[in-house]
Amino acid sequence: MRVLLINKFLYPNGGSETYIFKLGDYLKSQGHEVQYFGMEHQGRCVGNRVNAYTSDMDFHGGSRLAKLAYPIKTIYSREARVQLRKVLDDFQPDVCHLNNFNYQLTPSILLEIVKWRRQTGKKCKIVFTAHDYQLVCPNHMLNNPVTRQNCEKCLGGHFVNCVKGKCIHGSAAKSAIGMMEAVFWNWNGAYKYIDTIICCSAFMKRKMDTNPLFAAKTLVMHNFIDRAEWKETEKKDYVLYFGRFSEEKGIGTLIEAAGMLPGIPFVFAGSGPMEESLKGIKNIKNAGFQKGEALEKLIREAQFSVCPSEWYENGPFSVMESQMYGTPVLGADIGGIPELIQAGRTGELFESGNAADLKDKIWKLWNNRELCRQYSVNCKDIRFDTIDRYCEKLMQIYR
Repeated sequence: MRVLLINKFLYPNGGSETYIFKLGDYLKSQGHEVQYFGMEHQGRCVGNRVNAYTSDMDFHGGSRLAKLAYPIKTIYSREARVQLRKVLDDFQPDVCHLNNFNYQLTPSILLEIVKWRRQTGKKCKIVFTAHDYQLVCPNHMLNNPVTRQNCEKCLGGHFVNCVKGKCIHGSAAKSAIGMMEAVFWNWNGAYKYIDTIICCSAFMKRKMDTNPLFAAKTLVMHNFIDRAEWKETEKKDYVLYFGRFSEEKGIGTLIEAAGMLPGIPFVFAGSGPMEESLKGIKNIKNAGFQKGEALEKLIREAQFSVCPSEWYENGPFSVMESQMYGTPVLGADIGGIPELIQAGRTGELFESGNAADLKDKIWKLWNNRELCRQYSVNCKDIRFDTIDRYCEKLMQIYR
Protein backbone atom coordinates (compact mmCIF):
# COMPACT_ATOMS: atom_id res chain seq x y z
CA MET A 1 0.00 0.00 0.00
CA ARG A 2 1.22 3.52 -0.83
CA VAL A 3 0.71 5.99 2.04
CA LEU A 4 1.30 9.73 1.76
CA LEU A 5 1.75 11.27 5.21
CA ILE A 6 0.89 14.98 5.18
CA ASN A 7 1.96 17.35 7.95
CA LYS A 8 2.96 21.00 7.85
CA PHE A 9 6.26 20.37 9.66
CA LEU A 10 8.59 17.68 8.35
CA TYR A 11 11.18 18.07 11.09
CA PRO A 12 11.12 17.26 14.84
CA ASN A 13 8.85 19.93 16.31
CA GLY A 14 6.31 18.24 18.58
CA GLY A 15 4.00 15.31 19.18
CA SER A 16 2.46 15.20 15.70
CA GLU A 17 5.91 14.97 14.11
CA THR A 18 6.94 12.15 16.47
CA TYR A 19 3.71 10.42 15.43
CA ILE A 20 4.26 10.65 11.66
CA PHE A 21 7.93 9.67 11.83
CA LYS A 22 7.30 6.56 13.93
CA LEU A 23 4.23 5.68 11.90
CA GLY A 24 6.09 6.07 8.61
CA ASP A 25 9.05 4.00 9.76
CA TYR A 26 6.81 1.20 10.97
CA LEU A 27 4.71 1.12 7.80
CA LYS A 28 7.88 0.91 5.71
CA SER A 29 9.15 -1.94 7.89
CA GLN A 30 5.95 -3.81 7.03
CA GLY A 31 6.52 -3.46 3.29
CA HIS A 32 4.37 -0.41 2.57
CA GLU A 33 5.60 2.56 0.53
CA VAL A 34 5.62 5.85 2.43
CA GLN A 35 6.31 9.41 1.33
CA TYR A 36 5.74 12.77 3.02
CA PHE A 37 4.38 16.16 2.02
CA GLY A 38 4.62 19.41 3.94
CA MET A 39 6.58 22.61 4.27
CA GLU A 40 10.22 23.03 3.26
CA HIS A 41 12.55 23.80 6.15
CA GLN A 42 16.29 23.56 6.76
CA GLY A 43 15.62 20.87 9.37
CA ARG A 44 13.41 18.71 7.12
CA CYS A 45 14.33 15.04 7.59
CA VAL A 46 11.71 13.23 5.49
CA GLY A 47 10.26 13.94 2.08
CA ASN A 48 9.04 12.75 -1.29
CA ARG A 49 10.62 11.54 -4.52
CA VAL A 50 9.95 14.70 -6.55
CA ASN A 51 11.11 17.09 -3.81
CA ALA A 52 7.88 19.08 -3.89
CA TYR A 53 7.09 21.12 -0.76
CA THR A 54 5.54 24.46 0.12
CA SER A 55 7.72 27.46 0.97
CA ASP A 56 8.82 27.90 4.57
CA MET A 57 6.47 30.23 6.42
CA ASP A 58 8.00 31.81 9.50
CA PHE A 59 5.25 33.66 11.38
CA HIS A 60 7.72 34.90 14.00
CA GLY A 61 10.44 36.01 11.59
CA GLY A 62 10.85 36.31 7.84
CA SER A 63 10.80 39.38 5.62
CA ARG A 64 8.20 42.13 5.86
CA LEU A 65 7.17 41.48 2.24
CA ALA A 66 6.58 37.79 2.91
CA LYS A 67 4.48 38.60 5.95
CA LEU A 68 2.16 40.80 3.86
CA ALA A 69 1.09 37.72 1.91
CA TYR A 70 0.59 35.50 4.95
CA PRO A 71 -3.06 36.47 5.70
CA ILE A 72 -4.13 35.16 2.27
CA LYS A 73 -1.75 32.17 2.19
CA THR A 74 -2.91 30.95 5.60
CA ILE A 75 -6.49 30.69 4.33
CA TYR A 76 -5.93 29.31 0.82
CA SER A 77 -2.68 28.12 -0.73
CA ARG A 78 -2.41 27.67 -4.47
CA GLU A 79 1.23 26.75 -3.93
CA ALA A 80 0.26 23.85 -1.68
CA ARG A 81 -2.12 22.53 -4.34
CA VAL A 82 0.49 22.80 -7.11
CA GLN A 83 3.23 21.12 -5.08
CA LEU A 84 0.95 18.41 -3.72
CA ARG A 85 -0.27 17.60 -7.23
CA LYS A 86 3.31 16.82 -8.27
CA VAL A 87 3.54 14.28 -5.45
CA LEU A 88 0.12 12.77 -6.20
CA ASP A 89 0.94 12.32 -9.90
CA ASP A 90 4.28 10.70 -9.12
CA PHE A 91 3.51 8.62 -6.03
CA GLN A 92 -0.10 7.62 -6.81
CA PRO A 93 -1.02 7.07 -3.14
CA ASP A 94 -3.73 4.71 -1.93
CA VAL A 95 -4.11 6.80 1.23
CA CYS A 96 -3.49 10.44 2.07
CA HIS A 97 -3.08 10.56 5.84
CA LEU A 98 -3.40 14.17 7.02
CA ASN A 99 -2.14 15.48 10.33
CA ASN A 100 -1.56 19.18 11.18
CA PHE A 101 -2.21 21.16 8.00
CA ASN A 102 -4.08 24.40 8.81
CA TYR A 103 -2.39 27.78 8.15
CA GLN A 104 0.84 26.52 6.56
CA LEU A 105 -0.71 24.05 4.08
CA THR A 106 -4.40 25.01 4.40
CA PRO A 107 -7.42 22.79 3.72
CA SER A 108 -7.03 23.63 0.01
CA ILE A 109 -4.97 20.43 -0.20
CA LEU A 110 -8.22 18.50 0.30
CA LEU A 111 -9.59 20.06 -2.87
CA GLU A 112 -6.50 19.02 -4.83
CA ILE A 113 -6.68 15.41 -3.62
CA VAL A 114 -10.34 15.24 -4.67
CA LYS A 115 -9.58 16.88 -8.03
CA TRP A 116 -6.75 14.40 -8.64
CA ARG A 117 -9.04 11.46 -7.79
CA ARG A 118 -11.70 12.66 -10.21
CA GLN A 119 -9.30 13.34 -13.06
CA THR A 120 -7.37 10.08 -12.74
CA GLY A 121 -10.06 7.73 -11.48
CA LYS A 122 -7.77 6.69 -8.64
CA LYS A 123 -9.23 5.52 -5.37
CA CYS A 124 -7.47 7.30 -2.52
CA LYS A 125 -8.70 7.34 1.05
CA ILE A 126 -8.42 10.60 3.02
CA VAL A 127 -7.70 9.99 6.71
CA PHE A 128 -7.07 12.71 9.29
CA THR A 129 -5.50 12.29 12.73
CA ALA A 130 -6.61 15.14 14.98
CA HIS A 131 -3.72 16.08 17.26
CA ASP A 132 -5.56 19.16 18.53
CA TYR A 133 -8.87 20.98 17.99
CA GLN A 134 -7.90 22.83 14.80
CA LEU A 135 -11.10 21.98 12.90
CA VAL A 136 -13.41 23.37 15.59
CA CYS A 137 -11.26 26.07 17.25
CA PRO A 138 -9.19 28.67 15.34
CA ASN A 139 -6.43 28.74 17.98
CA HIS A 140 -6.36 24.90 18.07
CA MET A 141 -6.38 24.60 21.88
CA LEU A 142 -9.88 25.56 23.10
CA ASN A 143 -8.00 27.95 25.34
CA ASN A 144 -7.88 31.75 25.54
CA PRO A 145 -4.27 32.94 26.04
CA VAL A 146 -5.48 36.35 27.26
CA THR A 147 -7.69 35.09 30.09
CA ARG A 148 -5.64 31.89 30.45
CA GLN A 149 -8.86 29.93 30.65
CA ASN A 150 -10.25 27.07 28.62
CA CYS A 151 -12.90 28.27 26.20
CA GLU A 152 -15.52 26.50 24.09
CA LYS A 153 -17.27 29.55 22.64
CA CYS A 154 -16.31 28.72 19.04
CA LEU A 155 -17.81 25.22 19.17
CA GLY A 156 -20.78 24.92 16.88
CA GLY A 157 -19.22 27.29 14.35
CA HIS A 158 -19.38 30.51 16.40
CA PHE A 159 -15.90 31.56 15.23
CA VAL A 160 -16.44 35.29 15.74
CA ASN A 161 -15.65 34.61 19.40
CA CYS A 162 -12.03 34.07 18.37
CA VAL A 163 -11.82 37.76 17.46
CA LYS A 164 -13.74 38.90 20.53
CA GLY A 165 -11.33 37.03 22.80
CA LYS A 166 -8.17 37.78 20.78
CA CYS A 167 -7.55 34.05 21.04
CA ILE A 168 -4.59 33.82 18.66
CA HIS A 169 -1.46 35.22 20.34
CA GLY A 170 -3.59 37.90 22.01
CA SER A 171 -3.85 39.70 18.66
CA ALA A 172 -7.12 40.95 17.18
CA ALA A 173 -5.62 40.94 13.66
CA LYS A 174 -4.29 37.36 13.88
CA SER A 175 -7.53 36.23 15.49
CA ALA A 176 -9.51 37.80 12.63
CA ILE A 177 -7.45 35.82 10.12
CA GLY A 178 -8.04 32.64 12.15
CA MET A 179 -11.77 33.36 12.21
CA MET A 180 -11.87 33.97 8.43
CA GLU A 181 -10.00 30.72 7.80
CA ALA A 182 -12.44 28.74 9.94
CA VAL A 183 -15.53 30.40 8.47
CA PHE A 184 -14.33 30.02 4.88
CA TRP A 185 -13.53 26.33 5.07
CA ASN A 186 -16.65 25.43 7.00
CA TRP A 187 -18.69 27.34 4.40
CA ASN A 188 -16.70 25.78 1.55
CA GLY A 189 -17.45 22.26 2.79
CA ALA A 190 -14.00 20.82 2.01
CA TYR A 191 -13.95 18.85 5.26
CA LYS A 192 -16.72 16.61 3.95
CA TYR A 193 -14.09 14.88 1.81
CA ILE A 194 -12.30 13.49 4.87
CA ASP A 195 -13.31 9.83 5.18
CA THR A 196 -12.20 9.19 8.76
CA ILE A 197 -11.13 11.44 11.63
CA ILE A 198 -8.98 9.69 14.24
CA CYS A 199 -9.28 11.27 17.70
CA CYS A 200 -6.64 10.46 20.32
CA SER A 201 -9.17 10.67 23.15
CA ALA A 202 -12.90 10.25 23.70
CA PHE A 203 -12.86 13.80 25.08
CA MET A 204 -11.58 15.12 21.76
CA LYS A 205 -14.19 13.10 19.89
CA ARG A 206 -16.96 14.77 21.90
CA LYS A 207 -15.61 18.21 21.01
CA MET A 208 -15.19 17.32 17.33
CA ASP A 209 -18.69 15.89 17.23
CA THR A 210 -20.15 19.33 18.00
CA ASN A 211 -19.84 19.74 14.23
CA PRO A 212 -22.52 17.40 12.79
CA LEU A 213 -20.38 16.88 9.68
CA PHE A 214 -17.61 15.32 11.78
CA ALA A 215 -19.83 13.25 14.08
CA ALA A 216 -20.29 10.51 11.47
CA LYS A 217 -16.56 10.34 10.73
CA THR A 218 -14.84 10.35 14.14
CA LEU A 219 -13.44 7.39 16.03
CA VAL A 220 -11.22 7.09 19.10
CA MET A 221 -7.74 5.58 18.91
CA HIS A 222 -5.47 6.46 21.82
CA ASN A 223 -1.86 7.13 20.86
CA PHE A 224 0.57 4.25 20.61
CA ILE A 225 3.61 3.93 22.83
CA ASP A 226 6.77 1.85 22.70
CA ARG A 227 6.37 -1.24 24.84
CA ALA A 228 8.66 -1.04 27.88
CA GLU A 229 9.58 -3.92 30.15
CA TRP A 230 7.95 -3.56 33.54
CA LYS A 231 10.41 -4.33 36.29
CA GLU A 232 10.36 -3.71 40.00
CA THR A 233 12.60 -0.73 40.66
CA GLU A 234 13.92 0.63 43.91
CA LYS A 235 12.10 3.92 44.31
CA LYS A 236 13.88 7.10 45.39
CA ASP A 237 12.55 9.93 47.52
CA TYR A 238 11.13 12.40 45.01
CA VAL A 239 8.00 13.32 43.09
CA LEU A 240 8.57 13.83 39.37
CA TYR A 241 7.26 16.25 36.77
CA PHE A 242 8.62 15.89 33.25
CA GLY A 243 7.57 17.88 30.23
CA ARG A 244 7.29 21.48 29.13
CA PHE A 245 7.57 24.25 31.73
CA SER A 246 4.61 26.38 30.62
CA GLU A 247 1.45 27.89 32.02
CA GLU A 248 -1.04 25.62 30.24
CA LYS A 249 0.83 22.58 31.57
CA GLY A 250 -0.13 23.60 35.11
CA ILE A 251 3.42 24.33 36.24
CA GLY A 252 2.29 27.34 38.29
CA THR A 253 -0.20 25.24 40.22
CA LEU A 254 2.35 22.49 40.84
CA ILE A 255 4.92 25.01 42.07
CA GLU A 256 2.30 26.45 44.45
CA ALA A 257 1.45 22.98 45.78
CA ALA A 258 5.16 22.14 46.19
CA GLY A 259 5.59 25.33 48.20
CA MET A 260 2.99 24.05 50.67
CA LEU A 261 4.91 20.78 51.05
CA PRO A 262 8.46 21.83 52.00
CA GLY A 263 9.33 18.38 53.32
CA ILE A 264 8.70 16.62 49.98
CA PRO A 265 11.46 16.72 47.29
CA PHE A 266 10.36 17.41 43.71
CA VAL A 267 12.32 16.86 40.51
CA PHE A 268 11.32 18.82 37.40
CA ALA A 269 12.75 17.53 34.11
CA GLY A 270 12.20 19.64 31.02
CA SER A 271 12.44 23.17 29.71
CA GLY A 272 10.21 26.06 28.77
CA PRO A 273 9.21 29.67 29.39
CA MET A 274 8.50 29.19 33.12
CA GLU A 275 11.93 27.81 33.96
CA GLU A 276 12.85 30.91 35.97
CA SER A 277 9.88 30.22 38.28
CA LEU A 278 11.68 27.16 39.67
CA LYS A 279 14.63 29.12 41.02
CA GLY A 280 14.88 29.69 44.73
CA ILE A 281 12.43 26.91 45.69
CA LYS A 282 14.42 24.68 48.04
CA ASN A 283 12.45 21.46 47.55
CA ILE A 284 12.43 21.64 43.73
CA LYS A 285 15.40 20.36 41.73
CA ASN A 286 15.50 21.36 38.07
CA ALA A 287 17.09 18.42 36.23
CA GLY A 288 16.76 20.18 32.87
CA PHE A 289 15.72 18.52 29.63
CA GLN A 290 16.22 14.76 29.80
CA LYS A 291 15.78 11.99 27.25
CA GLY A 292 16.62 8.36 26.60
CA GLU A 293 18.01 6.25 29.42
CA ALA A 294 18.48 9.21 31.75
CA LEU A 295 14.80 10.13 31.51
CA GLU A 296 13.73 6.51 31.86
CA LYS A 297 15.77 6.19 35.06
CA LEU A 298 14.20 9.37 36.49
CA ILE A 299 10.71 8.05 35.74
CA ARG A 300 11.29 4.52 37.05
CA GLU A 301 12.79 5.70 40.35
CA ALA A 302 10.16 8.35 41.17
CA GLN A 303 7.58 7.57 43.84
CA PHE A 304 5.00 8.91 41.40
CA SER A 305 4.77 11.53 38.66
CA VAL A 306 2.41 14.48 38.34
CA CYS A 307 0.61 15.63 35.20
CA PRO A 308 -0.96 18.94 36.30
CA SER A 309 -2.18 20.17 32.91
CA GLU A 310 -4.73 22.98 32.77
CA TRP A 311 -5.67 22.90 29.10
CA TYR A 312 -7.71 20.20 27.37
CA GLU A 313 -4.78 17.82 27.00
CA ASN A 314 -5.62 14.73 24.98
CA GLY A 315 -3.17 11.86 25.18
CA PRO A 316 -0.02 13.05 26.94
CA PHE A 317 2.86 10.63 26.46
CA SER A 318 4.15 11.57 29.92
CA VAL A 319 1.16 9.84 31.53
CA MET A 320 1.54 6.76 29.38
CA GLU A 321 5.32 6.54 29.77
CA SER A 322 5.15 6.82 33.55
CA GLN A 323 2.80 3.89 33.89
CA MET A 324 4.67 1.84 31.29
CA TYR A 325 7.78 2.21 33.46
CA GLY A 326 5.87 1.24 36.60
CA THR A 327 5.41 4.71 38.09
CA PRO A 328 1.91 5.80 39.19
CA VAL A 329 0.53 9.12 37.94
CA LEU A 330 -1.34 11.84 39.79
CA GLY A 331 -3.13 13.51 36.92
CA ALA A 332 -5.37 16.53 36.42
CA ASP A 333 -8.99 15.62 35.83
CA ILE A 334 -9.17 17.39 32.47
CA GLY A 335 -9.30 16.56 28.77
CA GLY A 336 -8.24 13.03 27.88
CA ILE A 337 -5.98 12.53 30.92
CA PRO A 338 -8.58 10.58 32.98
CA GLU A 339 -8.89 8.10 30.09
CA LEU A 340 -5.26 7.06 30.58
CA ILE A 341 -5.25 6.61 34.36
CA GLN A 342 -7.15 3.90 36.20
CA ALA A 343 -7.96 6.07 39.19
CA GLY A 344 -7.51 4.11 42.41
CA ARG A 345 -5.49 1.45 40.59
CA THR A 346 -2.58 2.93 38.62
CA GLY A 347 -2.78 6.47 39.94
CA GLU A 348 -5.16 9.19 41.06
CA LEU A 349 -6.82 12.36 39.80
CA PHE A 350 -7.15 15.87 41.21
CA GLU A 351 -9.15 18.91 40.20
CA SER A 352 -7.23 20.74 37.48
CA GLY A 353 -5.96 24.14 38.62
CA ASN A 354 -6.76 23.47 42.28
CA ALA A 355 -3.47 23.78 44.18
CA ALA A 356 -5.05 22.78 47.50
CA ASP A 357 -6.49 19.57 46.07
CA LEU A 358 -3.19 18.80 44.34
CA LYS A 359 -1.31 19.38 47.59
CA ASP A 360 -3.64 17.03 49.49
CA LYS A 361 -3.31 14.27 46.88
CA ILE A 362 0.49 14.56 46.80
CA TRP A 363 0.58 14.38 50.61
CA LYS A 364 -1.66 11.31 50.59
CA LEU A 365 0.45 9.38 48.08
CA TRP A 366 3.78 10.46 49.55
CA ASN A 367 2.78 9.22 52.99
CA ASN A 368 1.33 5.92 51.80
CA ARG A 369 4.24 4.06 50.21
CA GLU A 370 2.35 0.77 50.23
CA LEU A 371 -0.42 2.32 48.14
CA CYS A 372 2.16 3.71 45.71
CA ARG A 373 3.83 0.31 45.50
CA GLN A 374 0.51 -1.37 44.73
CA TYR A 375 -0.26 1.21 42.05
CA SER A 376 3.18 0.54 40.58
CA VAL A 377 2.56 -3.23 40.49
CA ASN A 378 -0.83 -2.65 38.83
CA CYS A 379 0.88 -0.68 36.06
CA LYS A 380 2.28 -3.89 34.58
CA ASP A 381 -1.26 -4.89 33.55
CA ILE A 382 -1.79 -1.75 31.45
CA ARG A 383 -2.29 -2.44 27.76
CA PHE A 384 -1.70 0.77 25.83
CA ASP A 385 -1.48 0.10 22.10
CA THR A 386 2.00 -0.57 20.78
CA ILE A 387 2.67 0.67 17.26
CA ASP A 388 2.05 -2.76 15.74
CA ARG A 389 -1.40 -3.02 17.32
CA TYR A 390 -2.15 0.61 16.44
CA CYS A 391 -1.20 -0.01 12.80
CA GLU A 392 -3.38 -3.10 12.65
CA LYS A 393 -6.33 -0.84 13.44
CA LEU A 394 -5.03 1.80 11.06
CA MET A 395 -4.81 -0.63 8.14
CA GLN A 396 -8.48 -1.48 8.64
CA ILE A 397 -9.24 2.24 8.26
CA TYR A 398 -6.96 2.59 5.25
CA ARG A 399 -8.64 -0.32 3.50
